[in-house]
Amino acid sequence: MINFLIICGAIITLLIIFSKFFRIWKKISLYIVLMLIAIAMIIPFYMMFVMSTLSTNEIFHYPPKLWFGNNLIVNITNMNNSVNLARAYYNSLIIAVSNTALVLLLCSMGGYAFAVYDFPFKKRLFALMLLTMMIPWTAGIIPWFIMMSRFGWINDFKALIIPGAANAFGIFWMRQYCTRNVPMELLDAARIDGCSEWTLFFRVVTPVILPAYASLGIMQFVNVWNNFMQPLMILRRITYQTLPLLLRTMINDRTIDYGALMVASTFTALPLLIVFLLASKYFLSGLTAGAIKE
Repeated sequence: MINFLIICGAIITLLIIFSKFFRIWKKISLYIVLMLIAIAMIIPFYMMFVMSTLSTNEIFHYPPKLWFGNNLIVNITNMNNSVNLARAYYNSLIIAVSNTALVLLLCSMGGYAFAVYDFPFKKRLFALMLLTMMIPWTAGIIPWFIMMSRFGWINDFKALIIPGAANAFGIFWMRQYCTRNVPMELLDAARIDGCSEWTLFFRVVTPVILPAYASLGIMQFVNVWNNFMQPLMILRRITYQTLPLLLRTMINDRTIDYGALMVASTFTALPLLIVFLLASKYFLSGLTAGAIKE
C-alpha cells in the first residue's frame, strides 16, 4: 500500500513538472511566432528606408544591400526636382485630418445615440445602417462621382472630406464601445447634477471613450491618407494632388528614379508610423475593450 502511494505521488509530481515545462515551452513558442511575425512586418519598412539611401543601380544590385548607403541627399534633391512633396503633404494633411476629425465627432455622436437613447425604429435603423456595410464601396463610385460633379466639387477637397464624414463602421464601432463602457448610472448622476445633453456628451462621455476615439481615428486616418482612387477621380490639378497621386506621377514608362521614389515613399509612410506610435496605447486598449464578457 505504501509503495502504491509512493508511485502515485511520483506520477503526480512528474505530471506537475511536465505541465509546468509544457506551459513554459508553450509561451516560448508563442513569443517566437510573434517575433517572426513582427520581423516580417518590419522588413518591408526597413528595406524601404535602406533603399531611400541607395542609388538605382545599388537598389538592383545582387546580392541586395541590407545596410544604408550614401545617396540620401542626392535622392532628396532628385525628388524635389521632379515633384512638389511639400504641397502634396499639405493637401494630404488637410484632407486626412479634416475627414478624421469629422468622422470622430459624428460617428461618436451617432454611436452614443444608438447606445443610450430609445427612439422609434431604433433597431431597424441600426440594422439598415449595418446592411450598408455589405455593399462594396466600388459599387457606389459612379453615383458618388456624378453627385460630386453636380455639386461642383471637382478639384475641391470637400468631395473627399464631407461625403465620408459619417460611416456605418464608425457608428457601429462607437456604439459597441459606448454600450460596454459608458455606465448608465454615470449619465443619470450627471443629469441629476444639471448637465445638459451636450455637456453630458462632451464632458462626461468623451473622456470615457478616448480609446475608441484613438482606434477609430487611426484606422480612418490611415484609410484617407492612403486613398488613391477617389483623389484620382476628383483632383485633376497638379497643385491639388495628394501623396498617393504624387507617388504615381514618379512612375513613368521611360526611366524611374527608384532612389527618389523610395525617399518619397518613406516621407509618405512616416506620418502613419508616428500617429500609430503616439496612439498605440489607446489603440490597443480600444481594440480589446469589451473582449472579455463580464
